[in-house]
Amino acid sequence: MPNNNASTTLATTHKAVKQLRLEASVRRINVSQAATDLKNFCLQNAHKDPLLMGVPSGDNPFRPPKSCGLL
Repeated sequence: MPNNNASTTLATTHKAVKQLRLEASVRRINVSQAATDLKNFCLQNAHKDPLLMGVPSGDNPFRPPKSCGLL
């Protein structure tokens, strides 16, 4: 059985190394650049954001139901 445990450990190590190599090959940018890009995106799309602009009552699927006039 020790051989099976060693092969499992070896397979796990190979998998970890493969994942680390994949992560090391990812192109990265500076946090300051990512923050600037995110800020610009948010500013450019603010007019479409319902949290900032609100939702027109006719388009709001979550508006409270109107009460019925019939009693």
